[in-house]
Amino acid sequence: MTSWVSRLFPRNACTLATSSKNQGHEDCHRQHKAYGYFLPIQTRWQDNDQYGHVNNVVYYSYFDTIINHYLIRYCGLKTSLLTSPMVGFMVTSQCTYHSPIGFPQIPVAALAVEKVGHSSVHYRLALFPPKHTEEPPSVDHHDLCHGFFFGHPKLAQFDALACTTGSSVHVFVNPATSKPAGLPENFRRGLLKLMSPASV
Repeated sequence: MTSWVSRLFPRNACTLATSSKNQGHEDCHRQHKAYGYFLPIQTRWQDNDQYGHVNNVVYYSYFDTIINHYLIRYCGLKTSLLTSPMVGFMVTSQCTYHSPIGFPQIPVAALAVEKVGHSSVHYRLALFPPKHTEEPPSVDHHDLCHGFFFGHPKLAQFDALACTTGSSVHVFVNPATSKPAGLPENFRRGLLKLMSPASV
């Protein structure tokens, strides 16, 4: 017998509740505090599409840049197939677009780690546009080479809400066999520094 309670609610009530919960997570993921590492990205003229804003596919290259920048700079990733004991294959990637950016702008990409497995890493990503002021963000060579971490005063130069959020998963494999390779301890330690509070 059908419960009288179920007749009071529309069939998609559960879906609506789930959607509302997901929206709450998405709003949280649009804030600086959801990320540990930041890297300024210089947009290029070729990034724009015919509508005058950065084309949707280009955001994936921005996210790929911050991920690999962090892995090389802070986890010791070797990028030569001749010397590296492992290589990373991106097995999934996703973007949600909230508002556009365009050239010339300098947004800041953001990176968090949600899960570190035996051979895989789940990332959360975002892009924060610069604040609308006459002066662009004061990005220097050090910022572009090393990035900066949450709490740095330069974050104040960027909008509080991300214009784009995303996620991706890396699987690391042995380049000789293409089979999953366990993450070295120092590599794992670098990733764990970016574990988001919700994931710890």
